[in-house]
Amino acid sequence: MIRTARFWALAVTITGVVLGMSGCNQLMARDQLNKGVEAYKNGHYDEAIEHFQKATELDPRLPMAKTYLGKALEQDIAPGVTTPDNLKMANQAIDIFKDVLAQKPDDVNSMKEIAGIYFSVNDMDDAETWQKKVLEVDPNDPEAAYTIGVIDWKKAHQNKLNALQAAGLNDDGKGNVKAPKNVMVPLAKENAPLVDEGLKYLTMAVNDRPNYDAAMQYLNLIYRNKADVDYGNPSAVSQDLAMADEWTAKALGTRKENEEKKDQGPGGITIDNNGQMH
Repeated sequence: MIRTARFWALAVTITGVVLGMSGCNQLMARDQLNKGVEAYKNGHYDEAIEHFQKATELDPRLPMAKTYLGKALEQDIAPGVTTPDNLKMANQAIDIFKDVLAQKPDDVNSMKEIAGIYFSVNDMDDAETWQKKVLEVDPNDPEAAYTIGVIDWKKAHQNKLNALQAAGLNDDGKGNVKAPKNVMVPLAKENAPLVDEGLKYLTMAVNDRPNYDAAMQYLNLIYRNKADVDYGNPSAVSQDLAMADEWTAKALGTRKENEEKKDQGPGGITIDNNGQMH
């Protein structure tokens, strides 16, 4: 009986010590998180990374520390650069956000961060995949729909440049009706799915955010790609170009309205096309 009592007393003591250490680690993790946030705000990203890493080591269940760590790592990723070092940094940040998603599967912000990193290093396929994951959670997210539309346009535009340049031609932005059939017919077949999807998602973006002037401008661009797809159908090409001009006018008018609202001074919080509050 005496031995049993001593055993349970020791067990209770050890449990108390472990719980105390756990609570202490959580407090230290919070302290490291706060220090990291302060360094991040001041633009000291390397220092911020150190604090956020310590915070995650002290309390692996602290998702906010991992989120900030991922965002701090992002600051060292050079947009458009695909060197091994830059891709390594990008993958490190992506892995951090995936860790957050392992704890919070529906964390839209982490999905957006991953999509944005892939986009920044020109991995358009993965960027599109992750933006579609965003829309699975939030079907009315205008930024995700906009980005998918932009990616479709970029792919279609590059296909067009490749085809025309190989034939010694330049894009006229008006359907390239004078280009030879052996160039335009294969291009139309290749770009048709991209144009259809781009129109779908850019239209979604404008429907979800009626003042989205950037999405309107890309609707202009995608309609010009549609004119290439409608090669050989003069009536359809004319309609495509008319829609392109219409969306250009809407984009300019909406941008002017947005700027005027922004310049009106105090009047509450406003949100720009990137969803940032001002």
